[in-house]
Amino acid sequence: MGDSLRYILPSALLALTAIFAGIAPAQRADAQDDAAFQTYLETLRPKARAMGISDATLNGVFPTLTPNPRVIQLDQSQPGGGAYSPIPNFEPYRRTHVDAARIGRGRSVYQANRARLGRIEAETGVPEEIMVAIYGHETNYGSYTGDFDLIRSLATLSWEGRRRALFEPELLATLKMLDNGVPRSRLVGSWAGATGYPQFLPSVYLRVAKDGDGDGKADIWTSEADALASIANYFVQSGWRRGQPWGVAVIVPSGLDRTALAARTTPARCPRVFNRHSRWLTMAEWRRLGIAPASGAWAADDVLATLLEPDGPGRTAYLLTSNYRAILDYNCSNFYALSVGLLADAVKQ
Repeated sequence: MGDSLRYILPSALLALTAIFAGIAPAQRADAQDDAAFQTYLETLRPKARAMGISDATLNGVFPTLTPNPRVIQLDQSQPGGGAYSPIPNFEPYRRTHVDAARIGRGRSVYQANRARLGRIEAETGVPEEIMVAIYGHETNYGSYTGDFDLIRSLATLSWEGRRRALFEPELLATLKMLDNGVPRSRLVGSWAGATGYPQFLPSVYLRVAKDGDGDGKADIWTSEADALASIANYFVQSGWRRGQPWGVAVIVPSGLDRTALAARTTPARCPRVFNRHSRWLTMAEWRRLGIAPASGAWAADDVLATLLEPDGPGRTAYLLTSNYRAILDYNCSNFYALSVGLLADAVKQ
């Protein structure tokens, strides 16, 4: 026994020394990151106080936070897509986002909430089915909303610095939500800060969240009534026009001169999205050019619309009103906005 230990112990000690030699630098790096992270958080105090956030809230949260390396990894692995990278066809996206399962569940949610949806539409002008379609697209009707700690995630992304201008205001908005009485347990969502049934960013929550069930709270995490009312309020603030459709599927004649219809201005926001649209013409002008509805009803003759051919000439095209632009304000993607409109139409049928 003694002879065995004499040979085993030195070997074990050497192995442990090697292990700890490898761990120590990592631990030191982690400790340095934590210190730098806390130093950064302290720089936010003047901005937080200017927003009316109490020191008690900051003191209760800041010491509990550490950087989340997974969040940084997810942010840095986001696909870029160059300014001139090819845009795929819309049809494959439509088949997976306006599918039978999403339509079926949307109809169930629609029917279950008709009373409150009708009331919200009467107040705001935002169609019932548009609220439901957003709810369905964002979280599959509440079935997944994310489980990242919003404050930790946004603090990490702000501290890391690559997109601080985007994430720091959202961190401060989340702290304001906490200071306003939203429980910390509610402040969970996507790694990038979207939260609740509508997947609002914290700044959007502060701006548009509504109490839809009369309990005095704007609970977009567990109350469908609050979530739907908040979605409608978002669209009201984005300029939704009562009584206008979002758009209509159309058939374009083969001889249409698309060059003459090109947009005349360069958009400052989302250029790859808006550059695919024609210039604005009235519905009457489009009809005189030979464009006919493939399905759905025409808007009034004086309603302005742009033409979008997401899969190119010869395939289904869309005339899109200013209400479509309100959907783009929610998520600046033609594929997203088209699929919201089409899901809404299917849910209402």
